[in-house]
Amino acid sequence: MKVYVINRHGRPLMPTTPRKARLLLKSGKAKIVGRDPFTIQLVYGSSGYTQPVKLGIDAGYENIGFSAVNEKEEVIGGELKMLKGMSERITEKRKYRRTRRNRLRYRKPSFSNRRVNKGWLAPSIQHKLDTHHRLIDKIRRILPVIAVTIEVAAYDIQKINNPTIEAEQYQYGEKYGFDNLHRIYPAPG
Repeated sequence: MKVYVINRHGRPLMPTTPRKARLLLKSGKAKIVGRDPFTIQLVYGSSGYTQPVKLGIDAGYENIGFSAVNEKEEVIGGELKMLKGMSERITEKRKYRRTRRNRLRYRKPSFSNRRVNKGWLAPSIQHKLDTHHRLIDKIRRILPVIAVTIEVAAYDIQKINNPTIEAEQYQYGEKYGFDNLHRIYPAPG
């Protein structure tokens, strides 16, 4: 377990041990500024020595994996689960908005006054992008990150298992010959 440290000007320093953080807090040389992850801020001047930290992010569809490492060890790592069902939430919100607006009488029609901006993204994609930005910003507030690497490529699992696979051989995977699971396991009755 690590305790993350920022200096009195708000710049991130290297993490410390819980014991050292406890001693700093008891002596009044630090104060708590965050609980998840646990972060303290020094109230006195420090040398500001830091090691370069590199942040790696695996951008999945439902989960975001992240890991920050320096030359010796992993400083922070974990997985962030993203919200599901964004389109359903937006549809429900639209339903309530329309109900609210339909209760009004004598309202001027406003169905053709919408314009899509140039950099517009679908709400689910925008949420995914914003979640990545929030995660990176949160880590950069507590660690001296010098580089961020985002992995967006998909893996070819069959190529990993069989490096010589080519063209139509992809069609003959481990489930070849079975239409579906009902053919393997017939329904009782």
